[in-house]
Amino acid sequence: MVNPKHPGIEELSEFAVKVIRKAGDIALPYYGKGNPQVKFDEELVTEAELKLVDFFRSELKSQYPQHGIFGDEAPLEEYVHGEKGYLWIYDALDGVANFQAGIPIWGISLALVENFWPVLGAFYMPVTGDLFFARAGEKAFWQDKEISIPSTGNMDNESVLLTFSRFHNHYKSAFPGKIRNLGSTGAHLCYVARGRAEGALLAHVSYQDLAAAQIILTAAGGKICKLDGTEFHLSEYLGGQRITDHLLAAPQGSHSSISVYLKRVE
Repeated sequence: MVNPKHPGIEELSEFAVKVIRKAGDIALPYYGKGNPQVKFDEELVTEAELKLVDFFRSELKSQYPQHGIFGDEAPLEEYVHGEKGYLWIYDALDGVANFQAGIPIWGISLALVENFWPVLGAFYMPVTGDLFFARAGEKAFWQDKEISIPSTGNMDNESVLLTFSRFHNHYKSAFPGKIRNLGSTGAHLCYVARGRAEGALLAHVSYQDLAAAQIILTAAGGKICKLDGTEFHLSEYLGGQRITDHLLAAPQGSHSSISVYLKRVE
């Protein structure tokens, strides 16, 4: 049923969590059903993604018909009043290789911006049941528990750095701890937000990949910077262009303590 009033943050949050959990239920019957004769079952992934996108469009149209969906049309360039200023960024499957192969680290992400400003972000991992959520400028949560990044101090052999695929083709590393690629950008950022990794090195990502998880990471006390330590502004990529810089997600103020161990070899 369409709400005739301007929606409040509680209502929007409830919608986001509800719809992302429902999407997880729809995705699970496809999970791990990739053709074992091929390394990557593109047909299965396409079928699942189309089903999930159609579901979200239907849910949004039913509840908030004036809201936009990232990718449907060029984002508005000027401030607008009312519900037309809302834009949802939906990533139906983050970690598609894991999804089709039956590896549980994949998720569904959903973010909301209003007139270019972040409102909320959610990332749900249907197999594990992990739900990460945050409203911009407020606290971050894993399930119903508040999360914040602990003070990590110096890197040691128990420290964890999450990376992208083919990391070793691009870097020489003296990082003293464990380096892992878990196959899902959203999961990497949420694990940093929860204090399960000291940082996450990102490459070949897009606005859609980062929109929800960055809100969660920021609310937990983290930040995404360019690898050289300069500022990174995700809003500059709202037009959908690819992000060419390598990025580092880490606790506020600790990026240099990780990047010092990394040397580009390209």
